[in-house]
Amino acid sequence: MTETVGIVIVSHSPDVARGTADMVRQMVGEEIPLAWCGGAPGGGLGSSVEAIMAAIEQAWSEKGVAIMVDLGGAETNSEMAIEMLPPERQGRVVVCNAPIVEGAVIAATEASGGASLEEVKRTAEELSPS
Repeated sequence: MTETVGIVIVSHSPDVARGTADMVRQMVGEEIPLAWCGGAPGGGLGSSVEAIMAAIEQAWSEKGVAIMVDLGGAETNSEMAIEMLPPERQGRVVVCNAPIVEGAVIAATEASGGASLEEVKRTAEELSPS
């Protein structure tokens, strides 16, 4: 099997992140590297740079990783996580400005077809209202 773009789902809620990942798996299958994280380190709502970095590592692909986020804090922490990656990996991880559930499903579908990171990001972001 050829390598595909990985998908990371980052939500303030662990239940939303897990549920979105479950939906992706049910609709797209096991073809793509997929990871999720959600919730604050001490419990409750929030996101964690460390958890995002671990999810990027879990979903890592040489073709890159597309991150789907739910709220601004998850986006900020995802960007911080990208900045903390080794320089050779930073350019192969992107945050997509797309609705988290729909974006994750369409990004995973696009990735499973062999699309590039740029194509996955563009397709997911087409769902976002202008």
